[in-house]
Amino acid sequence: MENLSYYEILEVSTTADKKTIKTAYRKMAKIYHPDKNQGDTEAEAKFKLCNEAYQVLSDEQQRSVYDRYGKEGLQNGGGGRGGFGGGAGFDDLSSVFEEMFGGFGGGGGGRQRRGPEEKYALDLGLNMSISFKEAIFGCEKELDFTFKDACKSCKGTGAKGGKTKTCSQCAGQGQVYMKQGFMTFSQTCPVCHGEGTEVAEKCGDCKGQGFKETKDTVTIKVPAGIDSDNRLRVSGHGNKSKNGSRGDLYVTFQVEEDETFVRHGNDIYLDVPVFFTQAVLGETLIIPSLTGELELKLTKGTKDKAQFNFRNEGVADVHGHGKGDLIAQVRLAYPNALNEEQKELLEKLQESFGIESKPHESTFESAFDKVKSWFK
Repeated sequence: MENLSYYEILEVSTTADKKTIKTAYRKMAKIYHPDKNQGDTEAEAKFKLCNEAYQVLSDEQQRSVYDRYGKEGLQNGGGGRGGFGGGAGFDDLSSVFEEMFGGFGGGGGGRQRRGPEEKYALDLGLNMSISFKEAIFGCEKELDFTFKDACKSCKGTGAKGGKTKTCSQCAGQGQVYMKQGFMTFSQTCPVCHGEGTEVAEKCGDCKGQGFKETKDTVTIKVPAGIDSDNRLRVSGHGNKSKNGSRGDLYVTFQVEEDETFVRHGNDIYLDVPVFFTQAVLGETLIIPSLTGELELKLTKGTKDKAQFNFRNEGVADVHGHGKGDLIAQVRLAYPNALNEEQKELLEKLQESFGIESKPHESTFESAFDKVKSWFK
């Protein structure tokens, strides 16, 4: 990798713009970052090269020198490989690492430490399974669940009597720092989780968690047209903070499959078994729909897998943008066995069609002649 150009290191073209270069650097830095490759010296070396490449290519002046004279030009007064030459440099790298890893050390710019109310997320996510019918037409469902409520004894701190002490790991900073070559990185303290304090003695009521599990019930109005993986927000039914405010409850739905109808978006597909004689003669069939019955008029000579579309007979859009269609797809069925009389009748029927009953003969006639000529 050391022998590659800066463009090759970041896997971008020589005409890449700043945005493309920044995106490529973020991708490579995530792959080779020391936190994810502890003890891997090869990854560490590649990480340094990625930093070096981004340092140069993100700065217009250094990039111009590099494009003309290569790395040697930078070493001979064009900005240097070890420093930052202006516009992009340190500040730009700082913003990249703050986005990726939650903070960049060396003098500020990191994330704010978390307060006691942030021991757990206030928003709560749950899954709910509903039937095909309930999803199509909507319904009301009662949901029993548990949410987190800040412990009253310790005021949500997890500490007995609410007493905490300065974190021994980060000395109250909420961040721990790591040096990597010419750069210093910060990350949230793993002991206090960014609060800067730790429990002096665990609260006996909540065992140091800072919250208790509380049961709750809510009635959810499921709108017609809801589909699997759709999410519904129920305001004010999430976890509760120490000041009594509650987050929101987010319910993600999973819709059970139906044995007759297959849903795809707002469209409904229906498999219609049709006996071969019905397809040949072109009968009218009665088929089920979401709201009752429909007439399916087969054309004479209907082919297998032929589809018939019924407009606005599908699912109502959950956002109120009309309805989907019902698509009936033909599946030709043939007799499992023939008695002698049926076999004789079919043979007579086939003979009555003459050459039309043997389409393969006319189709392959020229092919047979062609193959024979290959061996003359």
